[in-house]
Amino acid sequence: MKTTANISQIRQQVTAWKLAGKRVAFVPTMGNLHQGHLTLVKEAKKKADVVVVSIFVNPLQFGANEDFDGYPRTHEQDSQQLIEVGADLLFMPTPEVIYPKGLDKQTFVEVPEIGDEFCGATRPGHFRGVATIVNKLFNIVQPDVALFGCKDFQQLLIIKTMVDDLSMPIEIIGVETIRETSGLAMSSRNGYLSADEKQRAATLKQAIDSIAQGIQQQGEIQSLIDNAITMLEAVGFNLDYLDVRNANTLKVATADDKDLVILAAAYIGKARLIDNLHFLIK
Repeated sequence: MKTTANISQIRQQVTAWKLAGKRVAFVPTMGNLHQGHLTLVKEAKKKADVVVVSIFVNPLQFGANEDFDGYPRTHEQDSQQLIEVGADLLFMPTPEVIYPKGLDKQTFVEVPEIGDEFCGATRPGHFRGVATIVNKLFNIVQPDVALFGCKDFQQLLIIKTMVDDLSMPIEIIGVETIRETSGLAMSSRNGYLSADEKQRAATLKQAIDSIAQGIQQQGEIQSLIDNAITMLEAVGFNLDYLDVRNANTLKVATADDKDLVILAAAYIGKARLIDNLHFLIK
């Protein structure tokens, strides 16, 4: 696996691959890799001839009081794991490479409406930062296909919308959430949890499942949400949001909607955890 922080080197290598008729897949990450990230790389290898992975902790998507400085950086360990799963090229730029003019002079990309609610509402500027860095990485790597985890459902929908709206020739593939045996979605922020908090955190998936099961049985959505909130608060969660929406638009679900997503974000200890469940009403 080649590793570089240089944009020109990335472009030269990708150009050479494409001239050789190779299909290029891309997996953007912020590092501190876990099995969920590695699964993305494994799936990417099934979709393309070569796989590029980026590791970049993006300051543009962190708020003033968020954990940018404390976000885990495990580059040596990450690199070894990527070699083991067969990544071909690792791009590890610095903020100076990505934002040479500084954040205050950077051109932004925003996806309206879809990016305004949930994490977009509670983390102002977050999705502008996500859309901007993904757009920039796409322009640097120029992949044929890019893979993202479905755990970040709103982010995935935003990226798909951006690619469609801006006519980017990139196939976006969502890969199912990888979970621990307890059901807890794997996340870099799980490292912030104590053993006790990690055990209680599994309740987030249980609460989401209870809503979905109730909807399938034609239960009243708000009552199901209220019961789930009570379940979460009982084990020490501080809720950010929990709601049921149309999976294609993120608009409030109506009685006619059959393609739904339950979206949740909540704090336990100092960790902010997100999860979701995308399902069809039978």
